[in-house]
Amino acid sequence: MTSNNRVEKPAVKPNNPNFSSGPCTKPPTWSADALQNALLGRSHRSKECKARLNKVITEVKKILAIPDDYRVGIVPASDTGAVEMAMWSLLGKFPVEIAVWDSFGQDWARDIIHQLQLKAMYYFAQDGNLPELQSLNFDYDVVFTWNGTTTGVRVPNGDFIPHNRKGLTICDATSAAFAMELPWEKLDVTTFSWQKVMGGEAGFGILIISPRTVKRLETWRPPWPIPKIFQLAYGRELIEGIFEGSTINTPSMLCVEDFLFALNWAQSIGGLNALIARSNANATVIDEFVSQHDWLEHLPTDPETRSNTGVCLRFKHPKLTDETILDFTGRLVSRLEKEKVAYDIKSYRGVPPGLRIWCGATVETKDIELLMPWIEWAFNEEIVKQ
Repeated sequence: MTSNNRVEKPAVKPNNPNFSSGPCTKPPTWSADALQNALLGRSHRSKECKARLNKVITEVKKILAIPDDYRVGIVPASDTGAVEMAMWSLLGKFPVEIAVWDSFGQDWARDIIHQLQLKAMYYFAQDGNLPELQSLNFDYDVVFTWNGTTTGVRVPNGDFIPHNRKGLTICDATSAAFAMELPWEKLDVTTFSWQKVMGGEAGFGILIISPRTVKRLETWRPPWPIPKIFQLAYGRELIEGIFEGSTINTPSMLCVEDFLFALNWAQSIGGLNALIARSNANATVIDEFVSQHDWLEHLPTDPETRSNTGVCLRFKHPKLTDETILDFTGRLVSRLEKEKVAYDIKSYRGVPPGLRIWCGATVETKDIELLMPWIEWAFNEEIVKQ
């Protein structure tokens, strides 16, 4: 259907209008009752609280099928904290290669170049594309995102990473973990926030490190001072407690209980395969809608690189120009919010104006199906004003 047809206002709204790309919507069976057993008012260093924290680690390893000799730790400051922790503690031994195709990748590049002041090769792609990943030199340390949260562009697989690399791979996988297959043997450091695919509360990061990473920590000390909150080793000795439930700072046991509920929910529906299938089903609904409407397109140009979590779209119409598209998008998004149909779906700042619809596993496919006719209605209502 083209935009020349007037569209009637849909009669049915999504049951859950939360399509934010972070923090993301809760699992569909969530209620406040999930928190009733939280160990509130207890020291996080008590035996009982450490057991809860260790359970998070154990369940994450189980669901994601992380190898036994990899370590998983809970760290502060969300995925950002986990990435920064890895960069400050590990980089400096080799030159660095950085692959960038979203806003957060740019943040990591700026910190490597301007804060750590390291020699770095910078591979950049415009919004909607991947850089030439085959050009990366894995004799050096390589920093990249698996799924560009702000552009909806992901790497299709890990084939570009060699097994016999000399450097470490540091992968920001915050919108990929629990929604995409990750080749652990190719990833030395992997980070994510549990506020994304699992719908946990904000402020907590997960850091996953390989045996090669442990060896680096035990044999290399960066030349710069490392703040306590970023320290993975004392001297050249790994801080094992981080990976056993002894966190660097005080965690919220309420948020820990909340995440444990999400992990239990994931197990109950079939684990990782089921989570991936739910995300794929959600993204497919949008793919099919885009293919049938000539005024909407994916930001990623290659179907193989399109995310199945943060799906990024942009509008195209003769009435829309570079000067008017931002205002148009803002009006359309506001219209949907006023109708209580969709919250927080405007594209990220610094990215071409459009929509970013979260399709992670906690979103129900039926809600995506009900959302798309509303987007069509809102588009038609706003385009006549142009």
